[in-house]
Amino acid sequence: MSRVPEGFPKDFLWGGAFAANQMEGAYDVGGKGLCIADINEFVDDIPLEKKYNGEVTTQYIKDAVASKDRVFPKRWGIDFYHTYKEDLKLLKELGLKTYRTSINWARIFPHGDETEPNEEGLKFYDDLINEIIANGMEPMITISHYEMPLYLTTHYKGWYSREVIDFFYRYCKVLFDRFGDRVKMWIIVNQINLIAVESFNHLGVAEDLVENIAEAKYQAVHNEMVACAKATAYAHSLDKGIRIGMMLCGGPAYPATCKPEDVLACMRHNQMEYFCADVLLRGRYPGYAFRFFEERGYNIVFGEEDEEILKNTADFMSFSYYYTRVCDKESYEKDNSAYRNKELPANPWGWTIDPTGLRYMLNVFYDRYQCPIYITENGVGYFDKLEADGTIHDPYRVEYFKAHIEQMKEAIRDGVDLRGYYAWGPIDIISCSSSEMSKRYGFVYVDQDDYGKGSGRRIKKDSFAWYQHVIETNGAEL
Repeated sequence: MSRVPEGFPKDFLWGGAFAANQMEGAYDVGGKGLCIADINEFVDDIPLEKKYNGEVTTQYIKDAVASKDRVFPKRWGIDFYHTYKEDLKLLKELGLKTYRTSINWARIFPHGDETEPNEEGLKFYDDLINEIIANGMEPMITISHYEMPLYLTTHYKGWYSREVIDFFYRYCKVLFDRFGDRVKMWIIVNQINLIAVESFNHLGVAEDLVENIAEAKYQAVHNEMVACAKATAYAHSLDKGIRIGMMLCGGPAYPATCKPEDVLACMRHNQMEYFCADVLLRGRYPGYAFRFFEERGYNIVFGEEDEEILKNTADFMSFSYYYTRVCDKESYEKDNSAYRNKELPANPWGWTIDPTGLRYMLNVFYDRYQCPIYITENGVGYFDKLEADGTIHDPYRVEYFKAHIEQMKEAIRDGVDLRGYYAWGPIDIISCSSSEMSKRYGFVYVDQDDYGKGSGRRIKKDSFAWYQHVIETNGAEL
């Protein structure tokens, strides 16, 4: 009889995760084209809980590109494009075993539909990957993380257009050929199930270019999954030991009540949150998805070879974990939505804090897929204060991570095959949802405000030493 595991595996990967668009800056350097994130605007005078990226029209895009006075912080990020060597040394000191970042699609194919890649962009990522490895970290690379070339939105219809399947496949092939000798862990699409939240950032579909935006999003994600499966097949054909992961945004919804109709509605809501993983890990569409489309009158068009292509499944499952929500019959039937759980504490932006939900989610996913799992994002945004003596005291961050890591340990004792954990944004970066600098996640403070002003100096927070010790003890001492 096997024993219950005690603690984390010896080869557990303690890491940190970033996105190119939130940190690199240099948006018009090195032959890079505009990407979707480059038009994410910072607007100061709205409530925190309403700061997020919504739907976009072609007129918004034109105005954003032409604007000389609006604020688009992801264009400058934290200037990682020029500071990556110093920043990676800090992360080596932190003790990270692995480093997740994305490659900005618009650095490699500025318009997205070119036949030849931009060599200057490839060279930057050659140097970056080499530096990651030189600092003792294993790279995990995300191929698409809200960095679709903007041209593919304005001259096509983003992922709604089937032409983008081949454009993306070409892009993936270039990356696997160029970096596959050094990068063995890949995630093709970040949080692929984000169809309601961050949907334009993810899918690049301007709502005025399609008749039914809700249907168009599911068609777009279908095309995206076909492209993922094609890319997976190519990566496996190279015989370089490349492992392909798929990634969900992983916070579950709980039933709002114990009424059977709410429990059933919540189950159906969660099914549609998991359905991309069902396709990319099981190789086929689940029946519940077809019923969901039928009930809403969505016509999702399959290409002749799509079903066969989708049989090329990923090697591991990964997910981000930030918050949980609740769902009832009414919210499900309205727009398959869930809403904030008022029983739980939340950060100032209304993101609930639910460590137990992480254990629950790990068990659900492992029971469902029986494959290796990586938590590829976890963290919480807070306002941090730089004290007069140059220190940053953030016990709230330590408390948050400690509680979540404890639940990871419990999930491993439950039998979950958890291989790695990536804290989100170990160095402060621009917020994805609100494009603010003041919503900080890191163990390292960056002296920069929401308008890009400041020295840019990196300063260790109290949580830096805490996470460093967690890694040194392989999670035994929290």
